[in-house]
Order: sequence, then C-alpha cells, then structure tokens
Amino acid sequence: MQYGTFPAYRPRRMRANETVRQFIRETEISAKDFIYPLFVKYGTGCRDEIPSMPGVYQVSLDNLMAEIKELQDCGVMAVLLFGIPQEKDAIGSSAWDEHGVVQDACRMIREQAPDMFVITDVCMCEYTSHGHCGKLDEAGNVINDATLELLCKEAVSHARAGSQMIAPSDMMDGRVAAIRHALDDAGFQNVPILSYSTKYASGFYGPFRDAADSAPAFGDRRSYQMDPANAREGVREAKYDIAEGADMVMVKPALPYLDVLYRVKSETGFPTVAYNVSGEYSMVKAAAKNGWIDERRVVLELLTSIKRAGADMIITYHAKDAARWLAEEE
Repeated sequence: MQYGTFPAYRPRRMRANETVRQFIRETEISAKDFIYPLFVKYGTGCRDEIPSMPGVYQVSLDNLMAEIKELQDCGVMAVLLFGIPQEKDAIGSSAWDEHGVVQDACRMIREQAPDMFVITDVCMCEYTSHGHCGKLDEAGNVINDATLELLCKEAVSHARAGSQMIAPSDMMDGRVAAIRHALDDAGFQNVPILSYSTKYASGFYGPFRDAADSAPAFGDRRSYQMDPANAREGVREAKYDIAEGADMVMVKPALPYLDVLYRVKSETGFPTVAYNVSGEYSMVKAAAKNGWIDERRVVLELLTSIKRAGADMIITYHAKDAARWLAEEE
C-alpha cells in the first residue's frame, strides 16, 4: 500500500529488537531519579516491617545507617525522612525538639554518609495527639495561621540539624512563604523548599498512616487537602507556591494524577516531583504476591509512566527494588 509517493510507514521496523528500541526510547529512568521515604523511630534494635507495606520498615537510629548503606549500594542517593515520636500532644511539640528523632537522624546521616541527600517532611500529623496537620480550634478545625508558626519552628529545627531540603506537606495556606522567611531569618537561605503543592485528599494514603502512625483521630483532611476532581486548581496551587518561594513542587499521589503532573510540569516549567504513594505501592505488592502481575515489569512500567508525565524526581517505596532491577539491565 502506498501513501502518495512514499511507502507505508511501518513502525514495527523500529521495534524489532532491544537495541533498535533503545535507539528511539523517549524516557529513561535510573536510580538517580528516586527519593526513598524512610520512617525513623526511637528505641534500639528496631527494624519493624509495616504490615500493609511489605518490604518497608520503621527503623530505630541504631539501624538507620544500615538502611542508608543499602540505599547507597543500590545507587539511590536521596531520602525523605518521617519521624515517629515517643510522645504526642495537641500541638505536636515533638516536631521541633532539637533532639527529636528526625533531627537526630539528620545529624547521623550527614556525619556518616555525607553523599546521601537528606530531605525532611515538615508537618504536624505524626506529632499531634489528634492526627491532624496543625493546631485545632475548639470545634476541631485546623487553625491556619497558628499552624504556620509551628511549621516554621519545625522547619528551622530540621535545617539546624542538617536537613538539606525542607518539604512541607501540611497544605496550609501561605506556608511556603512563612517557612522561607523563617529559614532565611535563621541563616538558612541556601536550604531549598520542596513544596507538597498539589496534594489531594486521597484514599491511597492508608498504608502510610499505618507507617507513620498519623491517622486522624476524627474526621478527615478534606478541608485542607485538595478535591480529587480538580486539575486546574492543582496547577494554581503549584503556581501559588512557586510565587511564595518554593524551589520544587510536588504532585501527590502520582498514578491517579498523571494528567495533573503533566499539566503542572508543562504550565510551570518548574522542577517537579511526584510521590508514588503507599497505596499505589501496596496494591502492586498485593497483586504480585497473588501472582496476578509480574512485579518487576509493572513497577518499572509505572515508574517510567510517572517520569514520562513530567516528574524530574520520583518519591517511591519501590526505589530499592527498581534500582536493583535497572542495574541488572545495564
């Protein structure tokens, strides 16, 4: 069959073998694209597997560096730290304790593994007795501006302990500007902010709340996290945070919001991170355990889709396995 004077286009010619497929491959992923979430806790000898997240652990500080070495051996060079405190109260005061678990973890990693890049999550939900992301009023609503003061304390304490990037996940209005001013005033002008700018009120966070012990004691977080139906709003949120001083923005979750990720990256042109969240991870693990899917093939496919949609970096619990699989393919 002829199209005009040219022979018919036959794309299968460029799919005939792996070498030819690599010639025209548009998207490549590597271990350098991954940020691994780490849950640190008090105690000794702890490496407690999270039941809803097989292969992911809460680790005590005496086991932290073994986890860091494993990541480095895989080629993963960035971590996102979450802390599980010993005590909780109404305002989450453990969050800015200079010797809190995240602060101590920062110091340990910076001293013993200086090549590992340390990002710290800044939020109140792991530290409050009620599990919400800030200070509450008498009716149980999060008070925006009072919460900003607490977040600033937490961010500065993390930077003082050695955090190399601050990642506020609370979704309070104005928190990027407030944290930027607080960091600058404390002498941390060169510590960047990765904002959870486009964070949806998602059903995919369940296993994480087990891991971080951060489930709300009542109600939910839909009054401050985004409506899953809104894409244009997600782009606006990213632009707001960029205007306030964010250095990178994030879309969370990743897979149900690839369209939003694409739009955020396309419309802002800004460094963009996607969080491949706990529920996405656990679904893959459960299906693989039942023999319904090829875990390796599916994980690499979904991570490629996230990067193809616009992510410069991917926060993922699959990082260790994916990095090993990719190394085997080299």
